[in-house]
Amino acid sequence: MPPRTSVPPLRRLPLIVTTDNALLDELLRLAAAAGTEVEVAADPAAARPRWSPAPLVLIGTDQAQACLRARLPRRPRVVLVGHTGTGDPGWDLAELIGAEHMAMLPAAEPWLVDRLAESHDRQQPDGTGRIVAVVGGRGGAGASVLAGGLAVTAARARLRTLLVDADPLGGGLDLVLGWEQLEGLRWPALTRTDGRLDVPALVRALPSRGDLVMLSWDRGDLLSLPAEAMAATMDAGRRGRDFVVVDLPRQLDDAAVIALQSADQVFVVVPAELRATAAAARVVAGVAPHCTRLAAIVRGPAPGRLKAREVARALDLPLAGTLRPEPGLVRGLERGEAPTAGGRGPLAELCQRIVTDLVSLPATGAA
Repeated sequence: MPPRTSVPPLRRLPLIVTTDNALLDELLRLAAAAGTEVEVAADPAAARPRWSPAPLVLIGTDQAQACLRARLPRRPRVVLVGHTGTGDPGWDLAELIGAEHMAMLPAAEPWLVDRLAESHDRQQPDGTGRIVAVVGGRGGAGASVLAGGLAVTAARARLRTLLVDADPLGGGLDLVLGWEQLEGLRWPALTRTDGRLDVPALVRALPSRGDLVMLSWDRGDLLSLPAEAMAATMDAGRRGRDFVVVDLPRQLDDAAVIALQSADQVFVVVPAELRATAAAARVVAGVAPHCTRLAAIVRGPAPGRLKAREVARALDLPLAGTLRPEPGLVRGLERGEAPTAGGRGPLAELCQRIVTDLVSLPATGAA
């Protein structure tokens, strides 16, 4: 099985952002009444690593302006919390930081207990989908082909699978699978999404074949992908699919960070070349702070006889696997054949191993 890092997985616990000790004491008491543990961050900088995975975020009114200045990614289920009589921050500020609700204590205590209890249910990993993200160490590394191969392999294993193209400058995963003629929603139709998605409705609307559905780009104008849309998509994938694969851009935007923080495993694909390894080191430096499990997949050939373990060692990452040259795969892609569709070859074998391992892996929400 692919090696795993020794970093413990993020726990999907409610996040409280405040330095107001009286408010914190009240919120901890309410969390105990709801039967849930919480994470506490004194400021936005401390909150950022836990921001996206948290099932619920409570921002104290004392940190509202700081959160606004920090420009944390927008996400659903954010509540601005304070004490009645200490100054109402106003709905304008709440909307600017992306809060869906304002809760003023003590009047809002029963409502907050209910929200915290709901978030406790979200922590439970049973029945939740696994999310894997793939990023190229350099352009043309083969990350999109690996992402497509993982999705096809998972679907062949009868896993309900969602493949997400998060790279607006990529060639398009619809071309990798040979799906460019399939009708269905693409990202531009979802860019205004800022809340929970109806999973059955989403699955029906997306291009699909069998157990595999895909969310990709159209051939229209280049659009930025809002973080809120990615957060809603990751939430829908976690709730409603067995396996989610995300193909990420090398230049991280807020949406890519959301996907990284949601992922149970991230792979960086690196050709066995010196310059590719140097480029991948810069990618890893940007990706690593946002994920708990990051591993390298090294792709041959190696013109300078650079070994896969040397590449992984240079990146300070565990080696999850290697890929030998596969000329038949390249020819198949040009003909519109989806990678790993036949279930044979080096890529198919690696994808089968990864899918098996991830399905048995505790989800990011596990303690």
